[in-house]
Amino acid sequence: MDGGPGRLAGKAALITGAASGIGRAAVALFHAEGAKVAATDRNESGLAELKGVADLILAQDVADEARWREVVDAVVAAFGRLDILVNSAGIALKGNIETATLDEFRRTEAVNVEGTFLGCREAIRVMKRTDGGSIVNLSSVAGVIGDAQSTAYCASKGAVRLLTKSAALHCARAGYNIRLNSVHPSFAETPMVEALIAGSKNPERVRESLMRASPMGRMGRPEEVANAIFYLASDESSFTTGAELMVDGGLTAQ
Repeated sequence: MDGGPGRLAGKAALITGAASGIGRAAVALFHAEGAKVAATDRNESGLAELKGVADLILAQDVADEARWREVVDAVVAAFGRLDILVNSAGIALKGNIETATLDEFRRTEAVNVEGTFLGCREAIRVMKRTDGGSIVNLSSVAGVIGDAQSTAYCASKGAVRLLTKSAALHCARAGYNIRLNSVHPSFAETPMVEALIAGSKNPERVRESLMRASPMGRMGRPEEVANAIFYLASDESSFTTGAELMVDGGLTAQ
């Protein structure tokens, strides 16, 4: 930064899944750009590390409907408004159509889909009372192309992609000045991806295959995804809604 007020000065943002990975990178970037930032996660020890960066820290299970209302109301009470929501919280459980259990499928959809739905609904409830806002939902390349070993994850991220478009159309046609867009990372160097690699039978081989999946020959960095989120959250994308932004090193261009 050049010492100026920042490109998000005067904005109030809520970021879920903020304790690690992409969510944590977004908190740091938004804070640096002048936003008031509320950070939520189930990982309370990880959240504690954000003190001094996040202005408000709240424990949250995004699958809990009642908690969503409490969190959004707490943000408005603290900041006076809500301009930006980043739905970054998510889980990934491996399992193909034969091995994935119904419980695993439902757990994945509860966090990734229902959590995103609830967040959008609650944010729109308060944003439409002011001068609008921007909602950025974290989908994935797995919401656009399939992966044989990630049935529940693919289903959830595909749902996030179309949920975003539906809500974007609704808000535009209702005249709310609320924009919704989705970001689609490929494999990034996050704790979630690292856990998947570590849990595999041959971690080094899996890591190499994930790097080769991108034509650029590497995995992404959380900060690179956060930059894409920032663009869609900011007024710099004021004529962009219902869009999907790939951050995948060219993976889906093939």
